[in-house]
Amino acid sequence: MKHSIAKDADKAPRFWRDDALPFIEARSIADGREVCYTRHAHEHFSIGAITAGRSTYIHEQSHFQVGTGTVVLMNPGDVHACNPIDNQPWSYLMLYVDTPWLTDLQHQLGFSHDLAFRRFSITHNRDTLLFDGLKALYEVLVDQQQEVLHKHSAAVEFFSEVQLRLNPVDPPLREPNFKLERAADYIRDNCTQMLKLEDICFAAQLSPSYLIRAFKQQYGMTPHAFLVNRRIQFAQDRLRRGELIADVALEAGFADQAHFQRAFKQHLAATPGQYRG
Repeated sequence: MKHSIAKDADKAPRFWRDDALPFIEARSIADGREVCYTRHAHEHFSIGAITAGRSTYIHEQSHFQVGTGTVVLMNPGDVHACNPIDNQPWSYLMLYVDTPWLTDLQHQLGFSHDLAFRRFSITHNRDTLLFDGLKALYEVLVDQQQEVLHKHSAAVEFFSEVQLRLNPVDPPLREPNFKLERAADYIRDNCTQMLKLEDICFAAQLSPSYLIRAFKQQYGMTPHAFLVNRRIQFAQDRLRRGELIADVALEAGFADQAHFQRAFKQHLAATPGQYRG
């Protein structure tokens, strides 16, 4: 498969990906009233543009209203959600970029090699150049007549501009909590299993009360929500490989396909079938 665009109807989520450019994925929603997200996070860096109307934007502990012309950014792991306001129409575009690819670009631009990924401190803005640039890149990516070289070059050019305009010189660093990181790693590594709270606590050497309280403060989600979110990421990878939805549901650790369908739509505002294309 060279490229894939899933579009079941005008209002359905539209996904784009190309095997020749595995580091980037695109999505568009023509009518945001048709979708609703739970708070979730991604492994990759996400950037989007509100192309019409207004919506709510939850980012970590902050709540905003964003409208046409706004660019939104989510670092890997940032908990977020965007949803309609009183059934008002709105639409948006999103680009999802693999963190290693973006980290390498940061190093090419002269950022320190000491950091695995240099986080963005900004959550959203109304930079016209970036808004227009994101829309233009999206159109290039989904255009089946464009050569891969053009698409790749356009991606490098746009994300170089994003870095140089928005990434601060001295971004704040989070204090590491190594026990909580061990808990998160344990969940990631065993996400397809039926995990018990005791298992996570033992792996991290933390009490249940501290884990529940501190984990949510650190990651913006409870351990269970973090587990479901990781399962959805696991399922996305399997669906991109073309695996059957019923098989993916079981592989990812969901009790049945109905639970999988419900969780997937909560996280991506699309069904597994729409995403698989």
